[in-house]
Amino acid sequence: MAVADKGKLSLFALTAMVIGSMVGAGIFNLPGRFATATGPFGAIIAWAIAGTGMYMLARVFQSLATRRPDIDSGVFAYAKAGFGDYMGFLSAFGYWLGSCLGNVFYWVLIGSTLGRFFPELFGDGSSPIAIIVSLLGIWAFHFMILRGVEQAAFINTVVTIAKIVPIVAAILIFIFFFNYSQFSENFFGGLDMPEKSLVAQVRDTMLITVFVFLGIEGASVYSRFAKKREDVGSATVLGFVAVTGLMVAVTLLPFATAPRAAIAGVANPSLAGALELVVGHWGAIFISIGVLVSVLGAYLAWSLICAEVMFAAAKSADMPKMFAAQNGNGVPANALWLTNIVVSLFVISTYWSADAFNFMLDMTSVTALLPYLLVAGYGVIVARRGIGYGADDSERGMDQVIAWIAVVYTLFMFVAAGLKYVLLVAVLFVPGTLILYFWARREQRAKFFTPVELIIFGVTVLAAAAGTIGLLTGAITP
Repeated sequence: MAVADKGKLSLFALTAMVIGSMVGAGIFNLPGRFATATGPFGAIIAWAIAGTGMYMLARVFQSLATRRPDIDSGVFAYAKAGFGDYMGFLSAFGYWLGSCLGNVFYWVLIGSTLGRFFPELFGDGSSPIAIIVSLLGIWAFHFMILRGVEQAAFINTVVTIAKIVPIVAAILIFIFFFNYSQFSENFFGGLDMPEKSLVAQVRDTMLITVFVFLGIEGASVYSRFAKKREDVGSATVLGFVAVTGLMVAVTLLPFATAPRAAIAGVANPSLAGALELVVGHWGAIFISIGVLVSVLGAYLAWSLICAEVMFAAAKSADMPKMFAAQNGNGVPANALWLTNIVVSLFVISTYWSADAFNFMLDMTSVTALLPYLLVAGYGVIVARRGIGYGADDSERGMDQVIAWIAVVYTLFMFVAAGLKYVLLVAVLFVPGTLILYFWARREQRAKFFTPVELIIFGVTVLAAAAGTIGLLTGAITP
């Protein structure tokens, strides 16, 4: 038994991996983003919706991993299995694009954090100096990864501590300075609350809830490492509850220490600003150092993850085969080059963005929604058809209900995102289709579209045209 368990993970270790994969850069901006949109009452409703929806989505991933163990090429493979080649491509491209935009967000966050101390140079993270520093960082990591340098265990430990310790310390400080009168005053928005309905308030918070939950699908990846199969489900629940608890605490507790308008007005990362309102400048420094170490450490892994998404899609013939090539160090070099060229172009584009920080955060969230929607939809198909179920499997009905809830949630998130971001994603999907999808289909000498897929592409082109016109006329501003 000892030999069999060698290299296997305990429930505690699995839970720690789930928490580590979910806690990212977005949590450091929750106070300001929520305070700009709503008070504690709206925040509680938003987290109830987001927590339920994302948990259902996580359950779908778990179910599909059990029912379709033969599908292991990535999230997009479920879309391809359920809805055809073109939807599989859009899912893969959207997931890769979202990962690239997430990396852009990391660099904007680094720039805005440095801008807290050097405002003339870095500003909000989209100044010329911030862009130059970001580009130098992107390509330094690029050539490091090409040599096969990945995060060592001790770096992972430092990164985990850098993420968790400042967050927990900030929560404890907020609890110590908790003022019930201030919390009550802020509960429905407090003074200077913008005139908008509760529904609008909740809607304005939803995209950041998607962003901070990105990676929840990674929990199912750890199943083969578990000492006991049942630990996977337990680790998912424990990790989800722990991370959700951290996020809700970071969102709500600042409302008990300062007026909502003051929290809404702090610079990014807003957790640093919210703590500064309570304990002074050292609080901002403390959180900012944690942000920088956390983001720089995590970026090394996420750079390779972006390339791995493209690599996996190329291996399954959903992307051109040249991106399935690896160098002598086992790194998907061509995929890494394309990824970092695209990330660099997006970083440069932040110079013209009115609010690069929140724009990149929202775009990352919206690009993740299509892959999530297709996975949820495939979960419905698998449960309805009984694929991978026994004749008397009692879980089939519940799995179908869970998958339908996940579908409704992701559709609601598209509506909450607003037409602007949907059109902008379409603007990116069309050239991706014309270049990468057509290239891959020509290599396979396969038909480009089925009749239904041609209609989907036509709708995407129309949406992209509307988005392009909006950008050119100024009706849509990034």
